[in-house]
This record gives sequence, C-alpha cells and structure tokens, in this order.
Amino acid sequence: MHSFRKWLAGLACVAAIVVSGPVYAARADIVVTLQEASAKGEAGAGKVLYTITNTSAAPLHILNWETPLNGVSGDLFSVALGGQPVRYVGRLVKRKPATDKDYFTLKPNESRAIEVDLSAYYEMYRGGQYVVKYKRSADTLVREAGNAITAKASGIAAPAITLETNAIPLSVDGGPPPPSSKQVSSDLLGSINAAASTSFASCSNSQKTALTTARTDAATIANNAKSYLNANRAGSRYTWWFGAVASGRYATAASHYANISSALGGQPYTFDCSCTESGTYAYVYPDQPYTVYLCGAYWQAPANGTDSKAGTLVHETSHFTVVAGTGDHVYGQSGAHSLAGSDPASAIDNADNHEYFAENTPARQ
Repeated sequence: MHSFRKWLAGLACVAAIVVSGPVYAARADIVVTLQEASAKGEAGAGKVLYTITNTSAAPLHILNWETPLNGVSGDLFSVALGGQPVRYVGRLVKRKPATDKDYFTLKPNESRAIEVDLSAYYEMYRGGQYVVKYKRSADTLVREAGNAITAKASGIAAPAITLETNAIPLSVDGGPPPPSSKQVSSDLLGSINAAASTSFASCSNSQKTALTTARTDAATIANNAKSYLNANRAGSRYTWWFGAVASGRYATAASHYANISSALGGQPYTFDCSCTESGTYAYVYPDQPYTVYLCGAYWQAPANGTDSKAGTLVHETSHFTVVAGTGDHVYGQSGAHSLAGSDPASAIDNADNHEYFAENTPARQ
C-alpha cells in the first residue's frame, strides 16, 4: 500500500506556479484551461497542464481541494476513451466543511497552473486518444459562487459567478493493466467466506478499541438503512437525503446498502491510522477494498450521530468500487440535502448522502 501511494505521489507534479494572466475580453468569471503537456519526451504520458484564471474584475476565493494545485484528492476530471468514461482510482476523502484556510485568493487576471499526470489517478492503461475535461462546478469551486446561490435561495439578489472550461484530446501510449478486481467482486456479491477480521496499521491501543466499536456500530446503522429500503418505505428520511422517489434510484440505494452492510459485517478490513491531516476524517482508494485511512478529524468525531466515527465508515465503505462506487460531489448535511432536492441522481452517487441516511440524525421516518 505504501509503495502504491509513493508511486502515485511520484507521478504527480506538486509545484504550482503563479503567473500573470492576459487581460481577457468579456467571458466567464473563472476560466479553467487544459493543454496537453508539451515537455520533450512527455508526449503520450497522460500529462496535462491545468490553468485556472480569474477573468473577473474582483478577487475570487478558490477552494483548494477542488483544484489539483496541491495534489489530486478527488475525481476532478471527466476522462473518456472511445466515448466510455474511465474510472477514477485515486484518493476519495471525507473532509470537514471548508473554512477560510481552505481557500486561496485569485486576483483579477491572475492565473495559477500545474502539470498533472492523469494516468496516476485514472485507469488510463489502454493506449489511444482520450477526451479530458475539468468537471467541477463554479458553486463548489468559488466561494463567491456558492454565496450567490445561498443568497438567491433566501430571496437576495446576488451576481452569479460563471465558470468556463475546455475539453481536449489527449493521446496516451498506455501501460500495464491494473490487477483484476473480478475475484474481489465475486467475494463480496457472492457467498462470503472471509471472516470479518479487523487488522490495524499505525494505530494505538485506544484507536484500535474505538475502531472496533465503530465498525460494529457502522454495521448496525448500515443494516438499519438496508431494512428501511427493503421494506419499500419512502418517507421523509428517504426524500430528505435522496430526493424524489423514482424506482430506478430507489433500487440503486437499496443495492448500495445491501453491499455496505454485507462488507461491514463480513469482510476483512484494515484500518490505517497514519494520516494526521486535521481537516480530514478519512480516505480510501476505491479499487483497494477494504483498507480505510483514518485522519485527524476522525478522532474528534462522536461515536454515533452526525459525522460520527460509525457514519464515516459507512461513507468510506460506499466509495469502494465493488460496494457502491460513490463519489464526493458535496460535503456536509446542508450540501447533501440541497443536492437531494436539486440533483437526486448525484445524491444517489454521493458518499455523504449515504452516511447521513444511515446515521439518521435527527431521526426521520
């Protein structure tokens, strides 16, 4: 595992640069451009140059983790080959809500840029011409855009912040295929023979005790969520976190909790306590079940309830490709509830919505 993480880190360019941007004609407030890396010998390597520019007349505040400027820790790009989406295999992180320190200021006409090796984060082992696009939205990327949406919802007029980005063709030579996940998938979805063992790395005795309890609690709330859906209930608990009832989405949610409950109750987990990031609860690599990395914020969380130790394990388990393959579209109860109302399809794919439905705090029927 550690060698895999070092391999990822080595492939990513971590030094962001600040440059003076040109004066743009009237266009979007924030412009993100992608270019194929042009350094000698790097053609076909899967590298792109990411540039973000403030083309507005006022400073804007950009959420660091919605960009690759300090490393990629989420599914930031749309990557496709032959019209088929390519899976993200990098870190998926549960974070605390953003605070001032999580933003950086981008002055008018200022740009920041970084080279990113997408093959370190996306399953780009097949050679060919990919299509790549940055896929985050203005309201999550730019604080002022999120504030404008909140103000509008309260009946207050506020100027909208717009984002423009481009899609580019990216030629990739390819590389060795990843290990097959077929056996892992059959172990989960078929008969489970593995004992529900728990192993630890870099965890103290008190952390081991807390995690053992949290896993039991997580299995309990996941099973409760499964039972609710198996009974075909569709009360406010469902609609608050997953939006309007539609048979396809409901069936997807039911299958997710069946898999989450099965994994927490019957699969061998490894908990790694080496992460010390204070604003992060935990993270996983979606194609590496069932290893969960616990970080600084996790140890401050309550055992149960909102953003709890147990709920975090439900969140992280939902990320595993063989379980539910969820992403991180939004964080926090407010964002998750808003997503359920505005975009139920994304809510069904969002890990925090899965966590809050399972935690059910405050309780809804």
